[in-house]
Amino acid sequence: MNHLKIAPSLLAADFGNLERDVKLVENSKADWHHLDIMDGLFVPNISYGMPVVKAISEYASKPLDVHLMIVDPDRYISEFASSGAHILTVHFEACKHLHRTVQAIKAEGMKAGVALNPHTPVRLLEDIIQDLDLVLVMSVNPGFGGQSFIENTYEKIRKLKELITAKGCDTLIEVDGGVGLQNAAKLKAAGADVLVAGSAVFSSEDPGATIEKLKES
Repeated sequence: MNHLKIAPSLLAADFGNLERDVKLVENSKADWHHLDIMDGLFVPNISYGMPVVKAISEYASKPLDVHLMIVDPDRYISEFASSGAHILTVHFEACKHLHRTVQAIKAEGMKAGVALNPHTPVRLLEDIIQDLDLVLVMSVNPGFGGQSFIENTYEKIRKLKELITAKGCDTLIEVDGGVGLQNAAKLKAAGADVLVAGSAVFSSEDPGATIEKLKES
């Protein structure tokens, strides 16, 4: 059985007990730690930067899946690599020279991902999909946790899966925003490989059990 990869979003963790929550993910059946980096420019919110990523990396043995919701991400690629990022995802909408950015991420030894905002069509990735390890489909408008899931996401995942198959790639499809037990199975059926879950995990009574249920969806 092909299990979903689960990447709990540490944006929903308790920042006063970050080590505890990182270890909770470490001791669960989750696959990755998902870290949302926001600059207050590309998105209205501000989260955390390199020092927090580095601190998390010291407690984490599972890969750090770092999502940059920032303008001009090229400035920081090598810094995120040295801070411990394993996967670095940039926004299609933030990159003027996306191919160059993707190559720069890979040159630092990281896997390269590209995120699409809800309004950005999948077809815009046709010329670069073969270079990507991951595509992150935003199922809410980026910037804040706890938003409602956008229903068009299922169709978008299906189109992306068709593109990946047509190009003969093994690019993973990751989904972030409003993800939980209520839609995990449907997202998997549409073609999702990785689910990012924040409040669905950290606000649940038993986060470890919730992660396991998501994985079994």
